[in-house]
Amino acid sequence: MKTSRWIFSALSALLLSLSSHTFVAAQTAVADKAAEARQAALKQFADKVDVRFDQSYAGNDNPKQQVDVYLPKVRTDDKPLPVVVFIHGGGWSGGDRKSYVAQALYLVSSGKYAAVAVGYRLSAEVKWPNQIHDCKAAVRYIRGHAKEWNIDPDKIGVTGSSAGGHLVSLLGVSAGVKDLEGSIGDFTSLPSNVTAVVNFCGPSDMAAPLMQGEAAKVDDPAVAGLLGGKISEHLDAAHAASPVWHLQQKTSKTKPAPIMTVHGTNDGRVDFKHAEWLDAALKQAGGSSLLIPVQGAGHGIPQGPELSGRIRQFWDLHLRGEKSEISAEPIKVEPAPAKK
Repeated sequence: MKTSRWIFSALSALLLSLSSHTFVAAQTAVADKAAEARQAALKQFADKVDVRFDQSYAGNDNPKQQVDVYLPKVRTDDKPLPVVVFIHGGGWSGGDRKSYVAQALYLVSSGKYAAVAVGYRLSAEVKWPNQIHDCKAAVRYIRGHAKEWNIDPDKIGVTGSSAGGHLVSLLGVSAGVKDLEGSIGDFTSLPSNVTAVVNFCGPSDMAAPLMQGEAAKVDDPAVAGLLGGKISEHLDAAHAASPVWHLQQKTSKTKPAPIMTVHGTNDGRVDFKHAEWLDAALKQAGGSSLLIPVQGAGHGIPQGPELSGRIRQFWDLHLRGEKSEISAEPIKVEPAPAKK
Protein backbone atom coordinates (compact mmCIF):
# COMPACT_ATOMS: atom_id res chain seq x y z
CA MET A 1 0.00 0.00 0.00
CA LYS A 2 2.78 2.45 0.97
CA THR A 3 4.76 1.49 -2.14
CA SER A 4 1.91 2.39 -4.46
CA ARG A 5 1.37 5.71 -2.70
CA TRP A 6 4.99 6.75 -3.21
CA ILE A 7 5.29 5.72 -6.86
CA PHE A 8 3.78 9.04 -7.88
CA SER A 9 6.10 11.37 -5.96
CA ALA A 10 9.29 9.49 -6.74
CA LEU A 11 8.67 9.38 -10.46
CA SER A 12 7.38 12.95 -10.61
CA ALA A 13 10.61 14.24 -9.06
CA LEU A 14 12.57 12.47 -11.78
CA LEU A 15 10.74 14.41 -14.48
CA LEU A 16 12.25 17.72 -13.42
CA SER A 17 15.71 16.80 -14.73
CA LEU A 18 14.74 15.45 -18.13
CA SER A 19 14.80 16.96 -21.62
CA SER A 20 11.50 17.88 -23.29
CA HIS A 21 11.50 14.78 -25.52
CA THR A 22 12.35 12.47 -22.67
CA PHE A 23 9.91 14.37 -20.47
CA VAL A 24 6.96 13.28 -22.60
CA ALA A 25 8.03 9.64 -22.53
CA ALA A 26 8.67 9.76 -18.78
CA GLN A 27 5.36 11.52 -18.18
CA THR A 28 3.61 8.69 -20.00
CA ALA A 29 5.47 6.17 -17.86
CA VAL A 30 4.36 8.00 -14.70
CA ALA A 31 0.74 7.95 -15.87
CA ASP A 32 0.99 4.23 -16.65
CA LYS A 33 2.49 3.44 -13.25
CA ALA A 34 -0.10 5.60 -11.50
CA ALA A 35 -2.93 3.83 -13.32
CA GLU A 36 -1.48 0.44 -12.39
CA ALA A 37 -1.21 1.48 -8.73
CA ARG A 38 -4.80 2.76 -8.71
CA GLN A 39 -6.14 -0.44 -10.20
CA ALA A 40 -4.20 -2.53 -7.69
CA ALA A 41 -5.56 -0.46 -4.80
CA LEU A 42 -9.13 -0.62 -6.10
CA LYS A 43 -8.88 -4.38 -6.41
CA GLN A 44 -7.41 -4.71 -2.91
CA PHE A 45 -10.25 -2.75 -1.28
CA ALA A 46 -13.13 -3.78 -3.55
CA ASP A 47 -14.94 -5.63 -0.74
CA LYS A 48 -14.54 -2.77 1.74
CA VAL A 49 -15.11 0.48 -0.16
CA ASP A 50 -17.86 1.67 -2.50
CA VAL A 51 -16.21 3.98 -5.04
CA ARG A 52 -18.26 6.38 -7.17
CA PHE A 53 -16.06 8.12 -9.70
CA ASP A 54 -16.77 11.25 -11.73
CA GLN A 55 -19.71 12.83 -9.90
CA SER A 56 -20.39 16.34 -11.25
CA TYR A 57 -20.81 19.03 -8.61
CA ALA A 58 -21.30 21.81 -11.18
CA GLY A 59 -24.15 20.26 -13.16
CA ASN A 60 -22.13 20.04 -16.37
CA ASP A 61 -19.83 17.62 -18.18
CA ASN A 62 -16.53 19.36 -17.39
CA PRO A 63 -14.28 16.53 -16.11
CA LYS A 64 -12.40 18.95 -13.86
CA GLN A 65 -15.56 19.90 -11.98
CA GLN A 66 -16.15 16.43 -10.61
CA VAL A 67 -15.56 14.50 -7.41
CA ASP A 68 -14.81 10.88 -6.61
CA VAL A 69 -16.74 9.55 -3.61
CA TYR A 70 -15.50 6.78 -1.30
CA LEU A 71 -17.96 5.19 1.15
CA PRO A 72 -17.25 2.23 3.45
CA LYS A 73 -19.26 -0.88 2.72
CA VAL A 74 -18.96 -1.89 6.38
CA ARG A 75 -19.21 0.90 8.96
CA THR A 76 -18.20 0.79 12.60
CA ASP A 77 -21.69 2.05 13.53
CA ASP A 78 -24.85 3.48 11.96
CA LYS A 79 -24.12 7.12 12.79
CA PRO A 80 -23.41 9.57 9.96
CA LEU A 81 -19.70 9.45 9.20
CA PRO A 82 -17.24 12.32 9.08
CA VAL A 83 -15.69 12.90 5.67
CA VAL A 84 -12.14 13.78 4.63
CA VAL A 85 -11.88 15.76 1.39
CA PHE A 86 -8.70 15.54 -0.70
CA ILE A 87 -7.75 18.44 -3.00
CA HIS A 88 -4.81 17.86 -5.33
CA GLY A 89 -1.79 20.06 -5.97
CA GLY A 90 0.07 20.77 -9.19
CA GLY A 91 0.76 24.51 -9.27
CA TRP A 92 -2.93 25.24 -10.03
CA SER A 93 -2.03 24.16 -13.58
CA GLY A 94 -1.83 20.37 -13.27
CA GLY A 95 -2.55 17.45 -10.99
CA ASP A 96 -5.42 15.02 -10.76
CA ARG A 97 -7.88 14.03 -8.06
CA LYS A 98 -7.24 10.38 -8.99
CA SER A 99 -3.82 10.68 -7.35
CA TYR A 100 -5.62 10.25 -4.01
CA VAL A 101 -7.21 6.87 -4.79
CA ALA A 102 -4.86 4.87 -2.57
CA GLN A 103 -5.02 7.25 0.41
CA ALA A 104 -8.80 7.53 0.22
CA LEU A 105 -9.27 3.77 0.02
CA TYR A 106 -6.97 3.15 2.96
CA LEU A 107 -8.73 5.72 5.15
CA VAL A 108 -12.28 4.64 4.26
CA SER A 109 -11.55 0.93 4.65
CA SER A 110 -11.41 1.55 8.42
CA GLY A 111 -15.20 2.02 8.39
CA LYS A 112 -14.80 5.26 10.39
CA TYR A 113 -14.64 7.80 7.57
CA ALA A 114 -15.97 8.62 4.15
CA ALA A 115 -13.73 10.42 1.66
CA VAL A 116 -14.14 12.62 -1.40
CA ALA A 117 -11.45 13.63 -3.90
CA VAL A 118 -12.11 16.96 -5.60
CA GLY A 119 -11.15 18.19 -9.05
CA TYR A 120 -11.14 21.85 -10.03
CA ARG A 121 -10.54 23.88 -13.17
CA LEU A 122 -6.89 24.67 -13.77
CA SER A 123 -5.26 27.99 -14.57
CA ALA A 124 -4.95 27.32 -18.31
CA GLU A 125 -8.75 27.12 -18.47
CA VAL A 126 -9.81 29.80 -15.98
CA LYS A 127 -8.11 32.30 -13.69
CA TRP A 128 -8.53 33.08 -10.02
CA PRO A 129 -10.91 32.99 -8.15
CA ASN A 130 -12.53 30.17 -10.14
CA GLN A 131 -10.40 27.52 -8.43
CA ILE A 132 -11.69 28.35 -4.96
CA HIS A 133 -15.22 28.76 -6.37
CA ASP A 134 -14.97 25.16 -7.57
CA CYS A 135 -13.66 23.88 -4.25
CA LYS A 136 -16.40 25.63 -2.29
CA ALA A 137 -19.01 24.29 -4.69
CA ALA A 138 -17.64 20.79 -4.11
CA VAL A 139 -17.93 21.22 -0.33
CA ARG A 140 -21.53 22.38 -0.73
CA TYR A 141 -22.21 19.38 -3.01
CA ILE A 142 -20.88 17.05 -0.33
CA ARG A 143 -23.03 18.74 2.29
CA GLY A 144 -26.03 18.52 -0.03
CA HIS A 145 -25.63 14.74 -0.28
CA ALA A 146 -25.08 14.15 3.43
CA LYS A 147 -28.34 12.31 3.96
CA GLU A 148 -27.96 10.14 0.85
CA TRP A 149 -24.41 9.13 1.77
CA ASN A 150 -25.09 9.01 5.54
CA ILE A 151 -22.29 11.45 6.32
CA ASP A 152 -22.17 14.23 8.90
CA PRO A 153 -22.46 17.65 7.18
CA ASP A 154 -20.87 19.28 10.24
CA LYS A 155 -17.76 17.08 10.17
CA ILE A 156 -15.95 17.84 6.94
CA GLY A 157 -12.15 17.85 6.96
CA VAL A 158 -10.06 18.96 3.98
CA THR A 159 -6.47 18.17 3.07
CA GLY A 160 -4.14 18.92 0.18
CA SER A 161 -0.52 19.49 -0.74
CA SER A 162 1.20 22.48 -2.34
CA ALA A 163 -1.48 24.21 -4.48
CA GLY A 164 -3.95 21.86 -2.80
CA GLY A 165 -2.58 22.94 0.59
CA HIS A 166 -3.19 26.55 -0.40
CA LEU A 167 -6.78 25.82 -1.41
CA VAL A 168 -7.65 23.84 1.72
CA SER A 169 -6.09 26.51 3.95
CA LEU A 170 -8.22 29.12 2.21
CA LEU A 171 -11.31 26.98 2.71
CA GLY A 172 -10.49 26.91 6.40
CA VAL A 173 -10.28 30.68 6.86
CA SER A 174 -12.79 32.15 4.40
CA ALA A 175 -16.21 30.78 5.31
CA GLY A 176 -18.91 33.09 4.02
CA VAL A 177 -16.56 35.48 2.19
CA LYS A 178 -18.84 36.43 -0.69
CA ASP A 179 -16.22 37.01 -3.38
CA LEU A 180 -14.82 33.52 -2.85
CA GLU A 181 -18.10 31.62 -2.66
CA GLY A 182 -19.14 31.70 -6.32
CA SER A 183 -22.50 30.49 -7.59
CA ILE A 184 -21.67 27.04 -8.95
CA GLY A 185 -23.92 24.02 -8.55
CA ASP A 186 -27.32 23.23 -7.10
CA PHE A 187 -26.50 23.82 -3.43
CA THR A 188 -25.66 27.52 -3.30
CA SER A 189 -27.90 27.98 -0.26
CA LEU A 190 -25.69 25.69 1.81
CA PRO A 191 -22.54 26.87 3.61
CA SER A 192 -19.04 25.99 2.39
CA ASN A 193 -17.33 26.03 5.78
CA VAL A 194 -15.12 23.12 6.81
CA THR A 195 -14.37 21.63 10.22
CA ALA A 196 -10.62 21.00 10.09
CA VAL A 197 -7.70 21.33 7.69
CA VAL A 198 -4.44 19.44 7.08
CA ASN A 199 -2.22 21.59 4.90
CA PHE A 200 0.91 20.14 3.33
CA CYS A 201 3.40 22.83 2.26
CA GLY A 202 0.80 25.21 0.84
CA PRO A 203 1.57 28.87 0.02
CA SER A 204 -0.07 31.23 2.50
CA ASP A 205 0.78 34.66 1.07
CA MET A 206 0.37 34.87 -2.70
CA ALA A 207 1.78 38.39 -2.86
CA ALA A 208 5.10 37.19 -1.41
CA PRO A 209 7.73 35.08 -3.19
CA LEU A 210 7.21 31.35 -2.94
CA MET A 211 10.87 30.51 -3.41
CA GLN A 212 14.19 31.90 -2.20
CA GLY A 213 17.32 33.31 -3.81
CA GLU A 214 17.28 34.45 -7.43
CA ALA A 215 13.88 32.83 -8.01
CA ALA A 216 12.37 35.20 -5.44
CA LYS A 217 13.33 38.22 -7.56
CA VAL A 218 10.86 37.41 -10.34
CA ASP A 219 7.20 36.53 -10.42
CA ASP A 220 6.50 32.91 -9.63
CA PRO A 221 5.21 31.46 -12.93
CA ALA A 222 2.59 29.32 -11.23
CA VAL A 223 1.18 32.26 -9.26
CA ALA A 224 1.29 34.59 -12.27
CA GLY A 225 -0.43 31.92 -14.34
CA LEU A 226 -3.14 31.59 -11.71
CA LEU A 227 -3.75 35.32 -11.35
CA GLY A 228 -3.53 36.06 -15.06
CA GLY A 229 -0.40 38.19 -15.29
CA LYS A 230 2.19 40.09 -13.29
CA ILE A 231 1.60 39.86 -9.57
CA SER A 232 2.25 43.60 -9.19
CA GLU A 233 -0.65 44.24 -11.55
CA HIS A 234 -2.95 41.81 -9.75
CA LEU A 235 -2.22 42.61 -6.11
CA ASP A 236 -5.89 42.68 -5.10
CA ALA A 237 -6.34 39.18 -6.49
CA ALA A 238 -3.09 38.01 -4.85
CA HIS A 239 -4.29 39.26 -1.47
CA ALA A 240 -7.74 37.74 -1.94
CA ALA A 241 -6.05 34.41 -2.72
CA SER A 242 -3.93 34.53 0.46
CA PRO A 243 -5.07 32.71 3.62
CA VAL A 244 -2.85 34.99 5.73
CA TRP A 245 -4.49 38.13 4.31
CA HIS A 246 -7.98 36.86 5.14
CA LEU A 247 -6.91 36.15 8.70
CA GLN A 248 -5.27 39.54 9.11
CA GLN A 249 -8.20 41.40 7.56
CA LYS A 250 -10.78 39.27 9.41
CA THR A 251 -12.83 38.91 6.24
CA SER A 252 -14.79 35.95 7.60
CA LYS A 253 -17.25 36.33 10.45
CA THR A 254 -16.69 32.64 11.27
CA LYS A 255 -13.83 31.46 13.45
CA PRO A 256 -11.16 29.77 11.30
CA ALA A 257 -11.08 26.01 11.25
CA PRO A 258 -8.26 24.29 13.17
CA ILE A 259 -5.32 23.84 10.78
CA MET A 260 -2.46 21.37 10.96
CA THR A 261 0.37 22.53 8.72
CA VAL A 262 3.05 20.05 7.70
CA HIS A 263 5.99 21.65 5.91
CA GLY A 264 9.54 20.63 5.03
CA THR A 265 12.21 22.91 6.44
CA ASN A 266 14.25 22.50 3.22
CA ASP A 267 11.33 23.15 0.87
CA GLY A 268 12.75 24.85 -2.20
CA ARG A 269 9.41 25.29 -3.97
CA VAL A 270 7.34 26.87 -1.19
CA ASP A 271 9.53 28.50 1.44
CA PHE A 272 9.01 27.24 5.01
CA LYS A 273 8.26 30.86 5.95
CA HIS A 274 4.79 30.39 4.45
CA ALA A 275 4.05 27.81 7.13
CA GLU A 276 5.32 30.14 9.85
CA TRP A 277 3.25 33.05 8.51
CA LEU A 278 0.07 30.98 8.48
CA ASP A 279 0.77 29.63 11.97
CA ALA A 280 1.29 33.14 13.37
CA ALA A 281 -1.75 34.61 11.60
CA LEU A 282 -4.02 31.83 12.82
CA LYS A 283 -2.93 32.28 16.42
CA GLN A 284 -3.25 36.06 16.17
CA ALA A 285 -6.82 35.58 14.89
CA GLY A 286 -7.69 33.30 17.81
CA GLY A 287 -7.65 30.14 15.73
CA SER A 288 -6.08 26.78 16.43
CA SER A 289 -2.82 26.07 14.62
CA LEU A 290 -0.55 23.04 14.80
CA LEU A 291 2.69 23.50 12.85
CA ILE A 292 4.78 20.39 12.32
CA PRO A 293 8.16 21.09 10.74
CA VAL A 294 9.61 18.14 8.87
CA GLN A 295 13.33 18.65 9.27
CA GLY A 296 15.36 18.02 6.16
CA ALA A 297 12.33 17.48 3.93
CA GLY A 298 11.80 19.33 0.69
CA HIS A 299 8.55 19.96 -1.13
CA GLY A 300 7.55 16.31 -0.99
CA ILE A 301 6.75 15.12 2.53
CA PRO A 302 7.31 11.40 3.20
CA GLN A 303 4.48 10.14 5.41
CA GLY A 304 6.14 7.70 7.78
CA PRO A 305 4.36 6.13 10.77
CA GLU A 306 4.96 9.12 13.08
CA LEU A 307 3.46 11.72 10.76
CA SER A 308 0.63 9.47 9.60
CA GLY A 309 -0.23 8.81 13.23
CA ARG A 310 -0.39 12.50 14.08
CA ILE A 311 -2.61 13.21 11.09
CA ARG A 312 -4.98 10.43 12.12
CA GLN A 313 -5.04 11.83 15.66
CA PHE A 314 -5.94 15.24 14.22
CA TRP A 315 -8.84 13.84 12.20
CA ASP A 316 -10.04 11.71 15.12
CA LEU A 317 -9.94 14.73 17.44
CA HIS A 318 -11.74 17.24 15.24
CA LEU A 319 -14.01 14.96 13.21
CA ARG A 320 -14.78 12.16 15.68
CA GLY A 321 -14.32 13.90 19.04
CA GLU A 322 -11.66 11.47 20.24
CA LYS A 323 -9.49 13.55 22.53
CA SER A 324 -5.72 13.18 22.48
CA GLU A 325 -2.56 15.27 22.72
CA ILE A 326 -0.96 15.71 19.32
CA SER A 327 2.76 16.36 19.38
CA ALA A 328 4.07 19.45 17.58
CA GLU A 329 7.66 18.27 17.84
CA PRO A 330 9.57 18.44 14.55
CA ILE A 331 9.85 15.22 12.63
CA LYS A 332 13.24 14.40 11.21
CA VAL A 333 13.54 12.86 7.77
CA GLU A 334 16.13 10.13 7.63
CA PRO A 335 18.59 10.60 4.78
CA ALA A 336 18.14 8.31 1.81
CA PRO A 337 20.46 5.28 1.82
CA ALA A 338 23.58 5.70 -0.28
CA LYS A 339 23.51 4.08 -3.70
CA LYS A 340 25.66 1.01 -4.03
